[in-house]
Amino acid sequence: MRILFIGDVVGRPGREALENNLPLLEQEYDIDFTIVNGENATGGFGMDLKAYTALTSAGADALTMGNHTFDNKKIFNFIDEKDNIVRPLNLTAKAPGAGVRRFTLKNGASLAVVNLCGRVYSNMSLNCPFQAMEEVLKDLSLAETAIFVDFHADATSEKVCFGHYFDGRVSAVCGTHTHIQTADEKILSRGTAYITDAGMTGAYDSCLGMTKEAAISRFTQLRRQIMRPAPGERQINGVVVTLNDEHKAESIERISRICPEF
Repeated sequence: MRILFIGDVVGRPGREALENNLPLLEQEYDIDFTIVNGENATGGFGMDLKAYTALTSAGADALTMGNHTFDNKKIFNFIDEKDNIVRPLNLTAKAPGAGVRRFTLKNGASLAVVNLCGRVYSNMSLNCPFQAMEEVLKDLSLAETAIFVDFHADATSEKVCFGHYFDGRVSAVCGTHTHIQTADEKILSRGTAYITDAGMTGAYDSCLGMTKEAAISRFTQLRRQIMRPAPGERQINGVVVTLNDEHKAESIERISRICPEF
């Protein structure tokens, strides 16, 4: 099983980068299933139906989310209708959607996708992601299923500890949220593919996909500028994870591509 995971898609630049390049990437790496983090797909904050349609039409089989899941209220109109959106599992409040989704691939293989948010530095109300994942693993129906975890968190320490804690019990742990791709992709000792952060898909000359001036104003001015996705060249960040028949990782390869402005 070859899984392509694309890091946080930021606004229209990120969507267009995938619309123009995702099919080619899937062909190049002979991908069986594509997961895209779409929590920033609409203007950098949340995801509306237009963004959902753009990403799935480009080739995304599943869309994971994060702390901005419900920033765009339009998602309430369709999240329960779409069985390929995976929002954070460990929210304390009752919320629409699901934090675990199970998929059957064309070759008959089974894959569960889990989305969790970290608690360190977070201003969200969250249950413990470690305990939430333990509850998922109690589901005996997942015993013969590959499990891919998008761990959306600020702290590298929390992500690294999560990866090692569940090493051998899940197929892959890929971090998101910081929008900065890390160079620590590896297969952990018990067979779990791991990377602290898969990176960001959006404007290359930017601060986390947003205009530099607006982002800098948050550190230098009392009156902050409005954050908007930046123009210009785009980048695609992500990883390709290859799993064997026992759902252990055989390889994890980091992808970082620069795409022209359209």
